[in-house]
Amino acid sequence: MVRRRVCTGGGRCQWYYGKPDARLGQGIGTYRGFRSTAGVAQERLVVPSGRVSLLIGFGGELRVRGAGRHTSLVSGLHTRARVLGHGGDVQGVELALAPWAARRFLGGTPLAELTDVLADPAEVLGDRVRSLGEALADAPGWDERFALLDETLLRWAADGEGPGDAGPAPAVLEAWRLLERSAGSLQIREVAAATGTSLRHLERRFREQIGLSPKRLARILRLNRAIRLLSAGGGPADTAARCGYYDQAHLGLEFRAMTGLPPGRFLAERGTSSAWIAG
Repeated sequence: MVRRRVCTGGGRCQWYYGKPDARLGQGIGTYRGFRSTAGVAQERLVVPSGRVSLLIGFGGELRVRGAGRHTSLVSGLHTRARVLGHGGDVQGVELALAPWAARRFLGGTPLAELTDVLADPAEVLGDRVRSLGEALADAPGWDERFALLDETLLRWAADGEGPGDAGPAPAVLEAWRLLERSAGSLQIREVAAATGTSLRHLERRFREQIGLSPKRLARILRLNRAIRLLSAGGGPADTAARCGYYDQAHLGLEFRAMTGLPPGRFLAERGTSSAWIAG
């Protein structure tokens, strides 16, 4: 069943949510369809999330500050926020993929090649992504669009299950899970020890198969936890301590480095616009 949320903020937008087919396995988040009929340009700050994003547009153009205009986008893991916008009328669907699962749907593309990169998905997936966009545009509603995504992703995953793509090494997958469960608070040496590998070996394999070093991923996960705690009313000092920062000043430095804003301004800006979302 499709869940729908309507938001207003200088115009009108709708978000539609659907649960992926269980056969797609773990590592793929809720489908997020979107449609804006605002009629005026809007922007949102895309905060690093530790996920590979595949955004397929089928109406209007997406604008990335400093990176031009696109119909669709694929984004690898990144540690600095980006500003994504549109001219006021746009429609599409966004998929958030754990990096260890993303290769199943991206034709086996090495994740290291997508780190800190925004690209047209056609550069990775070829013409089939354009065909999917056209089919999504022609579908009569979001139930049909999400069913089409299920069918398409199951086919892409089957196409990508060749002998040369065995998925991430067990130690890499376990390290990912440890970091995610701890929201990035575990020391990387502890993670390496828990997975039975050397620190150097883990870091090398992690970059190859996830796209970032374990330390950079941990920074992203800590930031996302800090955003959740601060948004829920947590104090900066307590949030810093709970998330594993040295102190409140360290929390502020990380916010500026990764979002371009200090925590207070980030929350104020985010709270005044429905277009500002973390993810």
